Amino acid sequence: MKTRRAICALIVALTAAGCSAPETATRNAPLDTTPAIISVPSYDIQDIRVSVPKSLKVSEANRYYPGGDIVWREDPAGDRHAQVKAIFEDAMRQGVDAMRPGKVPAILDIQVTRFHALTEKARYTVGGVHSLQFHMLLRDPETGLAYGEPQFVKADFKALGGQAAIKAESKGLTQKYRITTHLASVIQRQLGSPNGYQAASLGLMGALNQLGASNTN
Repeated sequence: MKTRRAICALIVALTAAGCSAPETATRNAPLDTTPAIISVPSYDIQDIRVSVPKSLKVSEANRYYPGGDIVWREDPAGDRHAQVKAIFEDAMRQGVDAMRPGKVPAILDIQVTRFHALTEKARYTVGGVHSLQFHMLLRDPETGLAYGEPQFVKADFKALGGQAAIKAESKGLTQKYRITTHLASVIQRQLGSPNGYQAASLGLMGALNQLGASNTN
């Protein structure tokens, strides 16, 4: 009888040890630090539609930092909304054409909310910031339904001034060229990166431009 009890006790002890072992191993196992891979849908952009609302205020004042949503001087005086629309259309097309077509057909809708380049006074003295901001939305070409919510894109970047601006212009690197090239790169990052385009910090000048955007939009 004593022998049977001893055997039973030994079996219970071994069973308990076997049940507790996985828990201890799990508790002591290193954490899995492998970053999760976030996939980005690959879009086949079949059409690009740019809108520049007439509600955006145009400023023709030649000051260092005029108010308004649209400040643009490199084209002749005229319909600034139409001129900004043409620049965005050219830039978006350049950016999309440079990308490999994806699998998801889409229409790219762009609504400009701010296009603040430099005035003559700022261009040939202190320089500043090209404040370029827009909303982006992707749609199904067949149904017109949106793929998700509109995305706000802040594409501000440093604008040349003084001798740097003059030197750049002598090489054909005008404001229009730099803005178009920059926006083309921005839309590529926005479409191809999980986090979209992230504007660089532009210090105090960038903060002032953002404040101006908040006050006018």
